[in-house]
Amino acid sequence: MSETDGTVLCEDGLRRPPWAARDPLLREYYDTEWGMPVHGEAELFERLVLEGFQAGLSWATILRKRPAFREAFAGFDPDAVAAFGAPDVDRLMADARIIRNRRKIDAAIGNARATVDLRAEGGLPQLIWSHRPERTPEPRTVDEVPSRSPESEALAAELKRRGFRFVGPVTVFALMEAVGVVDTHLVGSHRRGSSGVWESPR
Repeated sequence: MSETDGTVLCEDGLRRPPWAARDPLLREYYDTEWGMPVHGEAELFERLVLEGFQAGLSWATILRKRPAFREAFAGFDPDAVAAFGAPDVDRLMADARIIRNRRKIDAAIGNARATVDLRAEGGLPQLIWSHRPERTPEPRTVDEVPSRSPESEALAAELKRRGFRFVGPVTVFALMEAVGVVDTHLVGSHRRGSSGVWESPR
């Protein structure tokens, strides 16, 4: 590991944060998806649901179950999930391929309904991206990466007001990182500034 910027120099010559340096699945996710801008409603709904299911678990666990989640939750189509009823909840609770947590399953269905309702006022993408900060963090080490921000606290409060659940400020900040609203790639990482949303620090 570099002593100057907190990144790990991987065997392919690229620098990544420690969490993305070893597990092949996490590396692929980091290199191709994490931090890239996401604006689609269904895509943002998926990330919101998965971040909620991740609470108390590792992100690697969620990624490994992601294909099963997509199948179980109708491709994260908000209209389809919003129409789920008691038989669907029973089906999900019996599906060993996903995280069988009743509160999180109920929250995912409720969040789908809140997503549909939000369309009348601009929609989920507009709400999430309206909380983009004026500046993004510029962490040089993992310890410098924040876990929440004033913007994530404001967005979490607004989502809760709109009927969303499992959307605390830490969970929401993780969502904002994952979809490019903020850039918390370490300054020394090969991915820093790659989203096109934020310039890489000089």
